[in-house]
Amino acid sequence: MVLVDLVIRVVVLGVIPGNRRPTTAMAWLLCIFFLPYVGLLLFLMFGNFRLSRRRRETQDDVNRRIVEGTRDIASQVPDYDGPAWVKSAMELNQNLGYFPALGGNSVQLIEGYQESLDAMADEISRATHYVNAEFYIMSSDASTDRLFRELEAAAERGVRVRVLFDHIGSLRVPGYRGMVRRLKASQIEWRRMLPLLPVKGQWRRPDLRNHRKILVVDGRVGFTGSQNVIEPSYRKKRNVKVGREWVELMSRLEGPIVGTLNVMFATDWSSETEESLESQLAAYHWDSFTGGSLCQVVPSGPGYRTENNLRLFNTLLYSAEECITISSPYFVPDDSLLYAITTAAQRGITVELFVSEVGDQFLVHHAQRSYYEALLRAGVRIYLYPKPFVLHAKHFTVDSDVAVIGSSNMDMRSFSLNLEVTVMMIDDDVVRQMHAVEDHYRSMSRELQLDEWMQRPMLARYVDNVARLTATIQ
Repeated sequence: MVLVDLVIRVVVLGVIPGNRRPTTAMAWLLCIFFLPYVGLLLFLMFGNFRLSRRRRETQDDVNRRIVEGTRDIASQVPDYDGPAWVKSAMELNQNLGYFPALGGNSVQLIEGYQESLDAMADEISRATHYVNAEFYIMSSDASTDRLFRELEAAAERGVRVRVLFDHIGSLRVPGYRGMVRRLKASQIEWRRMLPLLPVKGQWRRPDLRNHRKILVVDGRVGFTGSQNVIEPSYRKKRNVKVGREWVELMSRLEGPIVGTLNVMFATDWSSETEESLESQLAAYHWDSFTGGSLCQVVPSGPGYRTENNLRLFNTLLYSAEECITISSPYFVPDDSLLYAITTAAQRGITVELFVSEVGDQFLVHHAQRSYYEALLRAGVRIYLYPKPFVLHAKHFTVDSDVAVIGSSNMDMRSFSLNLEVTVMMIDDDVVRQMHAVEDHYRSMSRELQLDEWMQRPMLARYVDNVARLTATIQ
């Protein structure tokens, strides 16, 4: 037994650090050194964040086709006369995620929870050709019933309606089986994303999830942002009891960028169904127009060899010249992001961070709290959105030049494990819209002061630090 323990420790020393962050590797090694058999079992279950070979090949094929279809896009994109760092960020995004920045778009931000569900239902009711919906969590309930009815009605009148939802993300919600029965009874084409169905040979790392939120109607209008298709208390009795509701921000998009979102959906649909992408990719034309908003979709996740969202975030944070305002429900940065944010504050940039006063996930919330001291000492202003609400919106602005919105949190899970979608928007009007949302958050929130934070109980500090360690085990 002693010999087996020794062999395990020696082997993992040379295996686990490969292609992992040092902090992540150290967390796994500590886990295995303290609990060799349990730690090794957990590592075998959760240590590999790669998608299957077939999924990676599908993504590589899409990337190749995008590159071929956008060879001349540079001549179509309108000249950008803003700061050089913005153009540099666009080039970074295209090099990593392959999608070009496209002009001629219109953007509307929707802050109201039910308003965004109704806006999506309105567009589905007008669909004539297809509806593509992809959400991390979907639920058939009182808040989403009209959206489901519009999906069903569209399918009945001959519109091709395709729905993707994350298997584990939706399975955890009460009423999951009822939603599946409703979908089966309809003419909607639907699939679970990254399903865990061992009896059907579908198995992978259990917490590897598709976290994207996308709706595309006829290639004419698209929606993306932070919101899932579920009622605002997530159908949890304890949330309803205390009045806890999720606060979201969605974007309604029109213009060439909608086609880019549709390519993302088509990629995920093909991964789950093995349906050929040929017809959809061949039908899409990479157009860009002058005027309107310049937008760029940034895909990220295990299907890419680089952490596209993290690299974009860091680039924008280091490039800021005046102000940065961030909203992230789960703020658990790696060292590079923490340095980017604190460095921005230390060089005189006004940096604001909006987070929930009390989070909905115990370990994540306490891991997040472990970073507050370093942020406050660097000069970052932290605003606590009042409990019992959960500020789930995921977006940020840099100066008056760039607004970013999407499904990605600022945490290590969103950088490495989740499939995410982010949209970078370069337009003064869009930034003003987002500043108005930020002003609303600020009016409702309480600013956390360093003196107050340093007086919290020792037990709370201990829990925060332990939770921080668990956040790095990926």
